[in-house]
Amino acid sequence: MSPPTTGAPAAPVTGNAVTINNFAFSPAKLKVTVGTRVTWTNQDTDAHTVTSAGSGGPLHSAALATHATYSHTFTKPGTYAYLCTIHPFMTATVEVTR
Repeated sequence: MSPPTTGAPAAPVTGNAVTINNFAFSPAKLKVTVGTRVTWTNQDTDAHTVTSAGSGGPLHSAALATHATYSHTFTKPGTYAYLCTIHPFMTATVEVTR
């Protein structure tokens, strides 16, 4: 028997890598410190982008083919929401702290 789920959102994961697989960013919530270079790797057969939600954000990848990567170094604290512009239901965040 499985334990009951609380419905609470998943806690942010630390590290510097995000995998794109099964039309999702994993982890969906990444926590890093200022100066961290994060690399996204597309493991899907479909192309995906890593693009800041809203205007003026720092993330603007080209369409990533299978096994392609995109990297960005975060220089300011904050929470950075992003999505795949090809599949806008794919969303995630990077939380940057000092």
